[in-house]
Amino acid sequence: MKLLSGAVQFAVAQREWSRRRFWSWLNAVFNKVDYERIKAVGPDRAAAEWLLRCGAKVRFQGFERWHHDYNGLPTGPLGRYKIQAIDATESCIMYRGFDHLDGLKYLEEIKFNKCIYIEDTCLERLSSTENLQESLYMMEVVSCGNVTDKGVIALHRLRNLEYLFLRDLPGISDKHATVDRLQTALPRLEIEMDLD
Repeated sequence: MKLLSGAVQFAVAQREWSRRRFWSWLNAVFNKVDYERIKAVGPDRAAAEWLLRCGAKVRFQGFERWHHDYNGLPTGPLGRYKIQAIDATESCIMYRGFDHLDGLKYLEEIKFNKCIYIEDTCLERLSSTENLQESLYMMEVVSCGNVTDKGVIALHRLRNLEYLFLRDLPGISDKHATVDRLQTALPRLEIEMDLD
């Protein structure tokens, strides 16, 4: 009976591993950057398509409504719609797709909540994007288990960042030192974080 139980457990584990591997592969496909598409439709439209394909939401400049339906993206002149905010809650965006952010000049807010693929390299890439260093002023990073002190400290390059909300980040080992380093680099930055 124990042998059967072990065999069943092995089969279940193997099926789960195969399923995870498939979803990881599919998410990587969703995050692939199509540079020809960016040239054809512009950076904001291409980024919106990427984000919605991965389960995130976008809000365009001058609009209150969040767009979450890929097929419901607004039509019209390609340069008219500029991404102002991104809510990537529970989305599958990953480092591989972050080249989509390069051309965004009006992005002011971004939320990474429960994003299993967000890691230090994502935050480093985000903060090294020249346009975002100027435009981004509000950011949330919540329940992203792969983010460590290194990734959060990299945000110091976002020189216009005014508000940073950090919560449930088990990879941060020295919260006080991380906050101090950010505050030193960005004195105007308000950081909300559980320091206990």
